Amino acid sequence: MTQATAPAASPSSPASPAAPQDGRTSRRSLSRRLAARPEIGALIAAIVVYVFFFTVATPFREAGSLANVLYEASVMGIMALPVALLMIGGEFDLSAGVAVTTSALTASILSFQLSVNVWTGVVVALVVALAIGAFNGWLLVRTGLPSFLITLGSFLILQGANLAVTKFYTGNVATDSISDMDGFDQARKVFASEIGIGGVDVKITVFYWLVLAAAATWLLLRTKFGNWIFATGGNQESARAVGVPVTFTKIALFMTVGAGAWLVGMHILFSFNTVQSGEGVGNEFLYIIAAVIGGCLLTGGYGSAVGPVIGAFIFGMVSQGIVYANWNPDWFKAFLGVMLLLAALVNLWVRRQATRR
Repeated sequence: MTQATAPAASPSSPASPAAPQDGRTSRRSLSRRLAARPEIGALIAAIVVYVFFFTVATPFREAGSLANVLYEASVMGIMALPVALLMIGGEFDLSAGVAVTTSALTASILSFQLSVNVWTGVVVALVVALAIGAFNGWLLVRTGLPSFLITLGSFLILQGANLAVTKFYTGNVATDSISDMDGFDQARKVFASEIGIGGVDVKITVFYWLVLAAAATWLLLRTKFGNWIFATGGNQESARAVGVPVTFTKIALFMTVGAGAWLVGMHILFSFNTVQSGEGVGNEFLYIIAAVIGGCLLTGGYGSAVGPVIGAFIFGMVSQGIVYANWNPDWFKAFLGVMLLLAALVNLWVRRQATRR
C-alpha cells in the first residue's frame, strides 16, 4: 500500500509575509478604547465632585437633595443637549440663553394681552423659537459669516426686544401673572409638575432631560442625520462633496436649539406664573461649558450626547453642593472656570488618545 505524503515545501520558496498592522484597524485595549471616549473625562470628574460633596456636606446625602441636584441639572441639561449637537456640527449659538426668555415672554404676553387660552401662547412661542433658530441657521449658510457673529447679533436683538416689548405692554420689566387664565393648570402639569418617587418629589424636567438624552444618543449613533452632524462638523466641504446636505443639517441643528429654548422657557413660565424680561443673559455660556466639560470640542466634529448630560449633572452638583456646604456662592463661577480649563486639557488628551496609532 502506498501512503500519500504532502509535498515538501521548497527551501527556496519565501514564507508568506505577515499582514502589516495598521494602527487604525488594530485592536486596542479596553483601557485605550475607554480613554478615547469623549465623555470619560466628565464621568471621572462627576464621580470626584459627587464624592467630595457627599463627604463635606451632610445635607447632600439626602434623597431630597439629590432631587434638587437633578432638577438644577435638568434645566441646564435640556439646553446643553441641543447646544452640544450644534457644537458637534461645528457651530455656536450665543442667543440660546435669551431665546429661553423670549419663548416664555411670547407665551405670557400673547396669552395675557389677547385673553386667550394659554395653550395658544404656548404654540405661538414654539413657532417663534423655531423661527429664531431657522433664521440663525439660514443667515449662517447664506452669508458664510461665523456663527459667533450671527448669534451674537441675535443675542443683542433678543435681549433688547425682550426688555422693550415687556415694558411696552406691562410698564414693568416682568410680565403679568397668568395663573388664573384658561389652560394654565393643564399646561403647568405638562411643563412644571412634580412626580413622587419613593417619597421624594422629582420635577418633570428631569424626565424630559433623560428622555431627550436617550433620543439624542440614538440620533447621533444610529441615524443618518447623526452621521451628517459629525461629517458637517469635521469638514464641511468634504461632507458636501460626498452628498451630505450641509445646509439642511445646520439649519435643523439651530432649530433644535430653538426647540430646547421653548421647552425650558415654558417650564420657567408655568413654574413662576410670570417672567423677568432680563433673565437668561449669560446662560448661553453655561450651556457651552456643560458641553465642553462633557467632551465636545470647540472645533466641531467630535463629542457625544452623554457628555453634556454628565456636564449638566456636575453643574447641578456644584450649584447645590456649595449651598449645602454653607460656602460663599461666589465660588460657584470660580469653580466653573476651573472645570472648564481642566475639561479643555482633558479633551485635548482624549483627542490625542483617539487619534493615536
